Amino acid sequence: MHIDHIGIAVKNLEKAIQTYEKLLNTRCYKREAVEGEKVDTAFFKTGESKVELLGALSGDSVIQKYLDKRGEGIHHIAFEVEDIESEISRLTGEGFTVLNHKPKQGADNKLVTFLHPKDGHGVLIELCQSVV
Repeated sequence: MHIDHIGIAVKNLEKAIQTYEKLLNTRCYKREAVEGEKVDTAFFKTGESKVELLGALSGDSVIQKYLDKRGEGIHHIAFEVEDIESEISRLTGEGFTVLNHKPKQGADNKLVTFLHPKDGHGVLIELCQSVV
């Protein structure tokens, strides 16, 4: 449907929030911990899309592993879909490597799944669907 958000991995979420509030000239409108992934998130609206800052809640979180390997920067691009399960089936049929075939609860009241970065030319792709 559209780009829902761009996820950015950061070492210090509080400092990054301050930076993006200045950069985007707007306040962080939502903070949320995703306990299953051990990730702390902060959201900013920018037009029809959002910026999601991602900080680690613990040393063994997926974001901490990313930061240790690659450092700060763009972690993923998320595309909103109407029916995540049909998109998983469609993309699997197209040869994409879906990292979790059963959508899981993500931040911002979304069901999410990810596609392997090798299939996105080095970019981790998230598919997300709003939960009604």
